[in-house]
Amino acid sequence: MTSDEERYADGGLLSPGWAGSRVETAVSDLAYVQALLDAEAALTRAQAALGEAPADAASAVTEAARAEAFDMRSLALRARAAGNPVPALVSDLKAAVPERHREFVHRGTTSQDIVDTATMLVAARALDLVHADLSRTEASLGTLAAAHRDTVMAGRTLTQHAVPTTFGLKAAGWRSLVLDARDRVRSVRASLPAQLGGAAGTLAALGSPGVVAAFARETGLAEPALPWHTLRTPVADLAGALAFTTGALGKLAVDVLTLSRTEIAELAEGTGGGSSAMPHKANPVRATLIAAGARQAPALASVLYGSLVAEDERPPGAWHAEWQPLRDLLRIVGGAAENAAALVRELRVDPDAMRRHLDLTDGLIVSERLTAELGAIVGRARAKEALTSLATRVRTGEGTLAQLLAEQPEFKHLDLDALTDPSRYTGAAAVLTDRALERR
Repeated sequence: MTSDEERYADGGLLSPGWAGSRVETAVSDLAYVQALLDAEAALTRAQAALGEAPADAASAVTEAARAEAFDMRSLALRARAAGNPVPALVSDLKAAVPERHREFVHRGTTSQDIVDTATMLVAARALDLVHADLSRTEASLGTLAAAHRDTVMAGRTLTQHAVPTTFGLKAAGWRSLVLDARDRVRSVRASLPAQLGGAAGTLAALGSPGVVAAFARETGLAEPALPWHTLRTPVADLAGALAFTTGALGKLAVDVLTLSRTEIAELAEGTGGGSSAMPHKANPVRATLIAAGARQAPALASVLYGSLVAEDERPPGAWHAEWQPLRDLLRIVGGAAENAAALVRELRVDPDAMRRHLDLTDGLIVSERLTAELGAIVGRARAKEALTSLATRVRTGEGTLAQLLAEQPEFKHLDLDALTDPSRYTGAAAVLTDRALERR
């Protein structure tokens, strides 16, 4: 039989982007309850360090603060009475410590202090995993960019061939975005603060103001300058970093999706996914899941930005509205980062396909170059007019651009094969790739 806890658990059935990821575990109900308990134990230890609670009370609370000993489903159901899980958890935690120490559990604080601090702890633990995956992704992208520094491919704008570029430059661009995401994750991770203000942010029931610094030290979080019950900068900054990260990984993913189409096949996932109906398919599943997450993240982040509008000294609704969207964002980013690390590590590149596609337009992909080269002979306006006319003839199958140019008396003396060779018109792509790879 299925237990109530299993019956109501979110196992990620409809969320394959993060199901089974390390971040899923880091933001689970069990992890969240552990963070709540960590916050409660840290407060008692901080008060003990200042002589405001017995040392053995701090030890007893810390020893009892093990999430496995608490009933998750019961806490969830009892949270409805107070609007948050802390009162029920405090009741159970007090019951788990000797009676003489119970008065030192949750002393002087308020539910929001504990939930906000726990939320920052959960976020910090999840971001550590995300940061590690982003670092793995950028390392693999650096290897790809260096290996394909001079691998020529078609640059595409508005879905059409534009001018030649290199796969090295494309991979270097992906890496640059991933590094931007990594830097934002690292910065916001370092700034995540503890929360301690008491009932209305005045520390009135907490004794010495030094308890905030002591509490922050015990949690491993940053010390806030002020209680931030209705000053939600930490949550907004976190939302921004998470949304940017999914967007950065989403850019990589949609490029892979486009370039792995059957008719393009310049890239392929190392291990594609299957189809329930078509045995031949090897779908780019990792890129698909990353792209799905990137489309979900902005809406979730908008809820967190909306919660900046928080009235009074502690708000009804704004604070509560953050919890699930933030956890979903962490799940999505964690899953996307883990998928991206595997995707890039196993990505297959087909330089031959890239080269073949450069020839699809029979030389038209270098028309920009020819406008400048021929313009030096007959003037830019005349060159552009001639190339526009020749492009129409090329598209109707009358010949390649080099062949048709050779028919023009003013151009036939030129080395037209060289001028229409896409591999000789990649501009500063190699230099730009090298420059991008200097970033660490």
